[in-house]
Amino acid sequence: MIVPNGGYVTGCMLEVVSAHFSTALSKQNQPHTIALHIEFLRRTQVGPATFKVEDVKLGRQASIVHVRMSQEGREEVIAYATNSNIDTEKGVSFDTQYRLHPPRPTVALSELENDGDTNWYLEENMPFRKFRKASSQVKFHFPRNGQVQPNIADEWLCLRDGSNFTNSSIGLVADMFPQIVEAYRDQNQGPFWYPTLLLNLDVKKSLPPEGVKWLAIRVMVKKVKNGRMDLDVHVHDEEGDLVALSHHVSFVLDAARNTAARRKPDTKI
Repeated sequence: MIVPNGGYVTGCMLEVVSAHFSTALSKQNQPHTIALHIEFLRRTQVGPATFKVEDVKLGRQASIVHVRMSQEGREEVIAYATNSNIDTEKGVSFDTQYRLHPPRPTVALSELENDGDTNWYLEENMPFRKFRKASSQVKFHFPRNGQVQPNIADEWLCLRDGSNFTNSSIGLVADMFPQIVEAYRDQNQGPFWYPTLLLNLDVKKSLPPEGVKWLAIRVMVKKVKNGRMDLDVHVHDEEGDLVALSHHVSFVLDAARNTAARRKPDTKI
């Protein structure tokens, strides 16, 4: 059994929340998820899933719902989502001078599409694709001269089928990057599986209805110890504007745990 990518599951959650606010809660006029907290209780699997949505707080500026995902009678993922309307938000704005540090290499996206950019290249051979199948859905472009630091990974992403990233895609790209731990492991270690325990998503900007072709991702690891690690993810659009921030808490486990059969119906990670 191969466990689906956590970002894919997060994207499914965002789609469910979007559907709920466009139907049952359409009168709230709050189509945009601005914050998401998701807990992965058990391993998910490829196949049908049932989602249940509970309204927790309905407000004029923002509303909160609780989402539960189950498969074959197992409750596997739970989430709280906060929705608002980014297009009608009002309030103070300040330029905080936020920038990525160290800065990532400059890019010419028109050249990147043909793998002709001088600073970035298309990586067609992502490691361990046998059980990291979600990685085959996107094209990864990495700095030609290597990453700026061993604990940082910068990338430009586009979808392999030519479609655009949408607001729901933010869940996928927030969990779609090269695994930094593999730059540190010895050759006799791994391959590893990195199951997400929890994921927080802070959405700063709504993407246009038609979506966007390119998104830039920076992921940073601060500490890996005793098989547990943190991940900070920054998502930017083509203009360099901040789209979303994400924080993960993850395990570092032997890859065999990903494909092993369940020992009993309620097996946890």
